[in-house]
Amino acid sequence: MKRLINTLLFAAALLPGYATPPVGGQTALSEWRAGECVAQADVEAFGAGNCFAVCEIDDATFARMYGKSYKAECTVPRSELRYIKALHYDLDGALRLGEMVCNRAIADDLAAIFRTLYDARYPIGRMVLIDEYDAQDGPSMLANNSSAFNFRYIRNTGKLSNHSRGMAVDINPLYNPCVITTDGKTSVDPPAAAPYADRTREFPCKIDKNDLCYKEFVRHGFIWGGDWNSLKDYQHFEKTE
Repeated sequence: MKRLINTLLFAAALLPGYATPPVGGQTALSEWRAGECVAQADVEAFGAGNCFAVCEIDDATFARMYGKSYKAECTVPRSELRYIKALHYDLDGALRLGEMVCNRAIADDLAAIFRTLYDARYPIGRMVLIDEYDAQDGPSMLANNSSAFNFRYIRNTGKLSNHSRGMAVDINPLYNPCVITTDGKTSVDPPAAAPYADRTREFPCKIDKNDLCYKEFVRHGFIWGGDWNSLKDYQHFEKTE
């Protein structure tokens, strides 16, 4: 009977003007309202494979980005970017809908990485477009939001960040801050993450070389900011090409 109902719904969906009736959390999955919680049963009914997708940037998504992460002076063609849908577990173990914009060159890598992390129930605090924070790194990091594309310059320089092309990704930034030590003085970004600058401590979501997130990104050819000498950017993974 269930198969018959699904077949009839599919056939009806082909008719002009048909609107699919709400089916619990499956409606949220089909519309993909990032940040919302969904039930595992709804994911299974919808199909987990449908929950990890790489899409071109449609007009609605571009409207959310324009003037924020995609600034008027952005030199990256819209066609070079991709929108990723991915499920993730948050720090409380709730299953959430996630989204990210990145360069098309790494989009398939990210979809595969997030699928592996999901299967392992690896926690990612939040994964919505940085445009929800007006493309401001500070509020996004403070919310422990993982993100990628943001057309901006490296702080205090005239050099574009690799995030500007969508070739860099920040994961769980509150627990994996950027740590810079100059003349014996240490600064932490975001400042609220200072307790997590001490990487000898144990705490949730810490990215180190024993961490699954680190292993997956490196396996897919990314460089980790935690390996840098001039600074330690523990949240950061990037590809140059």
